[in-house]
Amino acid sequence: MCWTSTLGKDVPTSKSLKRVKAALEAAGITVDVMEMGELTKTAHQAADAAGCHLDQIAKSVIFQGLDSGDAVLFLTAGGNTVDADKASRVAGEPLGKADAALIRKQTGFAIGGVSPVGHLNPIRAFSDPRLAEFDVIYAAAGTPRHIFPINPDELLRISNAQTADFTS
Repeated sequence: MCWTSTLGKDVPTSKSLKRVKAALEAAGITVDVMEMGELTKTAHQAADAAGCHLDQIAKSVIFQGLDSGDAVLFLTAGGNTVDADKASRVAGEPLGKADAALIRKQTGFAIGGVSPVGHLNPIRAFSDPRLAEFDVIYAAAGTPRHIFPINPDELLRISNAQTADFTS
């Protein structure tokens, strides 16, 4: 565990949070990662905490490719649901549920704090077109209490996500 100082007090800084901040910095993006007073594990929690529209939350939904065995990331507007059949067509292989171990192994994040950037290993990513309808969206920053604001075009660029129709 790493440590940082806030108001003269030492507080732990998560390795996952540091990795997200480093990925944003490496991409040339300067944002203030926001530490929320409450959990932001769900899109509803994150929208309430950020004071934004539910669809401004970029949910990171991960499936497992049944042929490749790899995790596949779907960045989805907070109010939308990933349609498994559409997502499988977009991914070019049948998809199944990704378990916590696969998600942690491929991304380095725990469920509830999966960021669209800063993964331990490369991941195929697709983005919901609904996210592009906003000037600013919010994504998880590697922990259940941290999110960051970002322009959707910038998020597409740094996550290497392809825009696709995969929601119901």
